[in-house]
Amino acid sequence: MRLDDKVRTMRLIAIPFISALLLMPAEGQDQIIGKSDVRNVIAATTVTRKDGTIVNDLLPHQFMLFDNGKEQSIRVDQQVMPLSLVVCVQANANVEPVLKTIKKMGPLLEALVMGDTGEAAVVAFDGRVRVMEEFTRSGEKIQAALNQIKPGGGNSRMIDAVMQAVQMLKNRPIGNRRAILLISETQDKSSEAPLRQVLTALQLQPITVYTVNINRLIGKMLAKAPPPRESPIPLGAQHLPAGVAMTPQNAATFGGTSGNVLPVFAEIFKQVKYIFVDNPVEVFTKFTGGRERPFLTQKDLERVISEIGEEIHSQYMLSYTPGDNIKMEGGYHEIKVQIRDKPELVAKSRHGYWMAAIPTQ
Repeated sequence: MRLDDKVRTMRLIAIPFISALLLMPAEGQDQIIGKSDVRNVIAATTVTRKDGTIVNDLLPHQFMLFDNGKEQSIRVDQQVMPLSLVVCVQANANVEPVLKTIKKMGPLLEALVMGDTGEAAVVAFDGRVRVMEEFTRSGEKIQAALNQIKPGGGNSRMIDAVMQAVQMLKNRPIGNRRAILLISETQDKSSEAPLRQVLTALQLQPITVYTVNINRLIGKMLAKAPPPRESPIPLGAQHLPAGVAMTPQNAATFGGTSGNVLPVFAEIFKQVKYIFVDNPVEVFTKFTGGRERPFLTQKDLERVISEIGEEIHSQYMLSYTPGDNIKMEGGYHEIKVQIRDKPELVAKSRHGYWMAAIPTQ
């Protein structure tokens, strides 16, 4: 079965448009975040077997969703949804050797991610954020935009680029699924937008962020440079290469993502001043229900893009309106999705959302 036929037969879930108001304090104001009226929470969910195989034949009644440990009444509607995707590519001097590999992925984006009804835009960033191509269904235009990306200076405004992508997705048709594909290193340099502001915007859309992580070590390998010195990226920001087992020794050797990121989310939303986050990529993916993937070679990149395309087109979209007992619980709300009577299946969704408590009358 061809991928486009498979996409049409996938069980995709339609969702009503999210309507929410989150009033965030400006710099220097009190730390109390304003009243939040979250009418609908949306959770894009991927279900896999323990071997990683995607499951796409579940029925609505098989899903259970818990908000802060309380089961919610959820809506699961089925309908094929077009995809609006923004591809954000780091284009500074650090990744110049990798750009040659990235520029070859245009056909993959057209066939595996966009499908028949999808659309994509391209953004490049270094010390600037540049829209290389507005939303289009033309694979030729996407490839041309990738070919036009030139390496710039040493800065990397990754967070600002994600914010630009959010603003672009904001005006897409209401029925479209929204996603960002971020191809970059895991650290930000010189962005102006606070991370909290970007997370709030991602929550309101909602948008899923997928990342293909570039390690400086990879760039040096692709450039056939001499063996690199010790990586300047802290261990906590590094990721295991594809095919490397997650063992304690490998984790110590290659580094890895942190464990529980829920306290980080809460601190980002509570703090008035900008707090430093060593790995914004991890925050974006786990907050929105996306995933980080590294790559080493052209073949690895093709595999990663294929996996992302399959996941996007196999997601279940769950939505619910928090009950009054939930609305009274201000702060960070943790979301957990489970499959009823099927403990062997793993459901991966967004970690949660931020909501300030609604004061009693």
